[in-house]
This record gives sequence, C-alpha cells and structure tokens, in this order.
Amino acid sequence: MISDLAPVLEALLLAADKPLTVEQLAKVFDEYDGVASKHIRAALKDLQASYAERGFELVEVASGWRFQVRQAHAKWVAKLWEEKPQRYSRALLETLSIIAYQQPVTRGEIEAIRGVAVSSSIVRTLVERGWIRGIGHKEVPGRPELFATTKIFLDHFNLQQLSDLPELDELETWDDASMAPARGPQPEQQELAEMVQEFQAMQDESLEEDTVH
Repeated sequence: MISDLAPVLEALLLAADKPLTVEQLAKVFDEYDGVASKHIRAALKDLQASYAERGFELVEVASGWRFQVRQAHAKWVAKLWEEKPQRYSRALLETLSIIAYQQPVTRGEIEAIRGVAVSSSIVRTLVERGWIRGIGHKEVPGRPELFATTKIFLDHFNLQQLSDLPELDELETWDDASMAPARGPQPEQQELAEMVQEFQAMQDESLEEDTVH
C-alpha cells in the first residue's frame, strides 16, 4: 500500500475541477497500490482534520469531496471578483423553494402553491443552472412533468443531501456569518436563507387564508 496516501488525495482534489467521490478517487489506484475505499475514507477524514486552523477546508458535498474557502473568510475572498453576485427574483426563489421542499412536484402544483403562473423563463433558468431537472411524469390526465432538485443544487448550497436543508424554524438562529458564501463570489448560504424564507412566507400566508375561511 502507498505509504502516505493523504498527499496523493490532496493532489487529486486540488487538480480536479469538480468534487470527487471515494469511488472516483479509488479508480486512479491499481491493484499494486493496495488502496481500498476504506483507506481513502480514513485518509480524507485525517486531511479534513488537518485543515482545522486553515483558511480553507475539505468538505463532502453531494457530488463528493472538495476544497473550498471557509465561510468566515468568504466576504474578503469575494472581493477578488469585481462582478457582483447575481440576485434572483422572488418568483424564482419561491419556485425553487417549492421544488426543494415538495419534490417531486409538477408545474401545476407549484402554481397552486404560489397562487400565480410559473414563468417558462424561471423554469428554464433553473434547468440551465442545473439546479432542477425533470424526473418523469405524474400519472394523471395530461401526464405533467415532475421536477426535482439535482446534485448540482446540493453542491451549490454546500449540502450533502436533501435532509440537510434547514428546518424553517432554524432561520431565527442564523446570523450573518453562517449565511456567508461557502466559496467564490456567489452568496450560497444567503441564497439558501432567502429561498427558505420565501417558502416559510408562503406557508404562513396559506395558514392565514385557512384561518379566515
């Protein structure tokens, strides 16, 4: 077995332009290297711990392992880019939040929750960003397409799985630091907070309407 596996994994992750899974990392080793998946996982955990006091960290997201800037330092790193982070409309955030929390969901079901029609441009934008995709059709008249979020969505918001999405009542405990961007100029955690707030607001409005009726 390779005597010092951690530096090799470090080099692979730094060279990659996307997160790498344990399985993908394992494929670069041959039988003579004597490296099993369990050895890779252990080495990744050791690497992760070794960066505890550094300005960047090794994290596991939905698509695998990657290096990224720590959230605490991201506001300074973001200044390297002159272009301001893209801001998304309330309609887009509402649509994305419904898909994230209600998936799989049809366009008609999204419109029923929002109370207004869903613009084709919003759906197209979410698909083009790779945040949502069609996963089939609902077995009802007209067989409308079902939408769900993707691994790219999870990666962007620094999540490993859908269960990592914040509970609605967690928002009150978030502060500016925890909502700082995870990497690069895009304010991922702020976007996530805004997305969840939009969904929470729609739920509150629905409860108010039920109370009135």
